[in-house]
Amino acid sequence: MPKTTTLSVRMDPNLKREAEQILRALGLTPSQAVTLFYKQVEIQGGLPFDVRLPNRVTAQALEEAADRRNLESFDSPEALFDDLGI
Repeated sequence: MPKTTTLSVRMDPNLKREAEQILRALGLTPSQAVTLFYKQVEIQGGLPFDVRLPNRVTAQALEEAADRRNLESFDSPEALFDDLGI
């Protein structure tokens, strides 16, 4: 099927730049990535990933991380792994 339609999108220039850098590393053009996304929407019958609001605990953790509050630090990777039980 010939490609005969155009999609125009407005977005944050930094988001575009960062995403296109990743797409280049994956060997995809922005047009190919959008086509891939649309194809997955068609196949899945919706978005090809979960979209939901974070629960209260996750929202609080995200807010604290963004504000750099209540962050735990470790002196070494080993200390982190020990804390994680790995």
